[in-house]
Amino acid sequence: MRPPPRWVRRLVIAPIVVVLGIVALVATPLAFLIFLALIALVPRHIRALRVVWLAFVYLVWDAAVLVALFLLWIASGFGWKLRAPAFRRAHYGLAGLALRVLFWVFGSSLRLKIETAQADAREEAYASVASVFSTGIPLIVASRHAGPGDSFILIHVLLNAAHRMPRIVLAQKLQWDAAIDAMLSRIPSRFIAPAGFGPGKTGGGSAVEAEIGDLARGMAADDALVIFPEGGNFTTRRRRSRIDRLRGAGREEMAERAEALTHVMAPHPGGVHAALCASDSDVVFVAHTGLERLVTLGDIWQALPMDKRITMRAWRVPRAEVPEGLDAQAAWLFDWFARIDRWIEAHSDPEPGNPHTTG
Repeated sequence: MRPPPRWVRRLVIAPIVVVLGIVALVATPLAFLIFLALIALVPRHIRALRVVWLAFVYLVWDAAVLVALFLLWIASGFGWKLRAPAFRRAHYGLAGLALRVLFWVFGSSLRLKIETAQADAREEAYASVASVFSTGIPLIVASRHAGPGDSFILIHVLLNAAHRMPRIVLAQKLQWDAAIDAMLSRIPSRFIAPAGFGPGKTGGGSAVEAEIGDLARGMAADDALVIFPEGGNFTTRRRRSRIDRLRGAGREEMAERAEALTHVMAPHPGGVHAALCASDSDVVFVAHTGLERLVTLGDIWQALPMDKRITMRAWRVPRAEVPEGLDAQAAWLFDWFARIDRWIEAHSDPEPGNPHTTG
């Protein structure tokens, strides 16, 4: 669903979130007593209690971030110097702190553990997350997209482990989240309408590619543009739709290559190409596994408490190894997503069935 106009998001939705967050905090002592009583009366790991707790935490977190953003706006001279480098760094610092808090609470409540896979012996030059994302040259970070919160995890790693300042390409629908909307309106980001997965074109195209190019332009040595070339979370229906659209457009060779991918979808090359044309950046490809089986709300509900291990793997490609031209880069991008697909196959949990059936 398309988000409402900016004035509605700022003057209606954001204040409502703050008020609800304050009400939740005021009610915390009573809520805590009720929570303890319910714990004594029902099984310890009842899902409903865990969901209520996490919803409470996220609401308070959202409200706290909005209050902090409002204070930064006042400190900047009521928005006068909001775009100054010092305030941009302050906003990245706030984002990093907010994500550390969020992952501390959610990680302990859901028993989530984030690990990084070791590089192959022949790839020792980039054997750790710190070295893959090391500063000194701007990066284009192209990640697979699957499972709830995977974009949060990647931004958390970039801010708090790699000390990068991400520029983020993300879906327009995330503007419904008041804190994300307000925060990312103050740091370099683009909310876009993805191309969609049905028979008709709903977004994407040259206008979106131009926005991505603008976002990549002028990146500094510690910047990183984050993009999800698949255009949406992986599901079987979306994978099939992408293949059908390639075939319908007469791109039979790419459709056949897309059919060989079982854990990722055929990537859109236009956004990555636009970013490469606008910047002299290395490219980092990111794969992860551990969340892809959580597609629907029902999947997430059944998985609680999750007790999940999320494994991430990143490969850095020097700019000198990136081919020139859209067609060559499209084939190269397919090659990398085929490699990511093989890595996921080798590292996925051996659970029966494949729930990726919804869109």
